[in-house]
Amino acid sequence: MSKNIRLIALDMDGTLFNTQSEITEENQQAIRAACDRGVTVVISTGRPYIGLPKEQLFALGVQYAITTNGAALYRFADDALLHADYMTPELICPMIEELQKKDIHMDAFIDGGCYCVASCRDKIDLLSMPASIREYIKKTRVFVPDLAAYIRERQLSVQKMTLNFYRQSDGSFLARDHVIQYLSAHDAVSFVSGGYHNIEFTKYGVTKGTGLKNLCGQLQIPLSETMACGDTENDIPILTTAAVAVAMGNATPEVKEIADFVTLTNDESGVAKAINHFLCQE
Repeated sequence: MSKNIRLIALDMDGTLFNTQSEITEENQQAIRAACDRGVTVVISTGRPYIGLPKEQLFALGVQYAITTNGAALYRFADDALLHADYMTPELICPMIEELQKKDIHMDAFIDGGCYCVASCRDKIDLLSMPASIREYIKKTRVFVPDLAAYIRERQLSVQKMTLNFYRQSDGSFLARDHVIQYLSAHDAVSFVSGGYHNIEFTKYGVTKGTGLKNLCGQLQIPLSETMACGDTENDIPILTTAAVAVAMGNATPEVKEIADFVTLTNDESGVAKAINHFLCQE
C-alpha cells in the first residue's frame, strides 16, 4: 500500500461479501495484514449496525463502521454511536404513509436496528436478490403492522429507509418508477440504489462520502490518505471522496468509470487483490 494511505473503507454486499454473504479467507488475510501495518480498515455499508458480523470483523482488526449510507458511525469496541444524521418522525412518517400505498418491501433503519412492515414478511422470497440476502432480511427485521404509526407513537428518528421492489413478468419492477418520481419531489431526502434495483434514502446530503468525512475528522486522518472499495451507486460518494477509488470487477459501469483501480469480483476476493496491490507499492 502507498505509505500515505492510512484508512481503507470497504463496502460489504457485493464487495467484501461474496454472493453467499461470506468474507473469503483471502479477504480476511488481507484485512489482517493491513491492520497489522497500522492501517485503519473500516466498513462502509448501507446496512444497519445490527446487520454487520461485528465479532468477525472486530477479530480481523476492523474497529469502525460507517452504516446506513453514512447516517450513523459506530465503534465496535464498545458499540458507541459516534455520529448520526437522522430523518425526524415529522419528515418520514408522511412519506412512509404514502409509500405504504404501494406494493413494495419497505425497511426503516432505526438506532442500529431494522423495522419492516408486517405485510412484507411472507413476500421476502419474491424479492430479486441472492438467497443469502433474503435470509439476512428475515433474521434481522422487526415486523410491525403499521410502520408510520410505530415511528410516530414512539417519536423515533430514522437513519435510512430501504425500498425493495417485486419483479414483474416483463422484467420491470413494480412501482419503482413511481417511487423514484415521488422521492424526486422531496428535497429533504437523498436517494440512491444500493444494489438489486432497490432505492435507499437518507436525510438530504447524507452519503457514505459524508460518513467518511465525519469519521476521518474524528480519527484525525486526512481524506488524502484514504482508499475506498465499492460496487454500486450508493458507493459513488465515498469513492469520489476518498483519495483512491477501487471498483469491484462486478461493479456497475458508473462505478468503474470513476475508479482509479478495478479489481476482481467479490467472488474472486477482489478486496484482497486491491489491498495487496497497494501494499506491494510500499
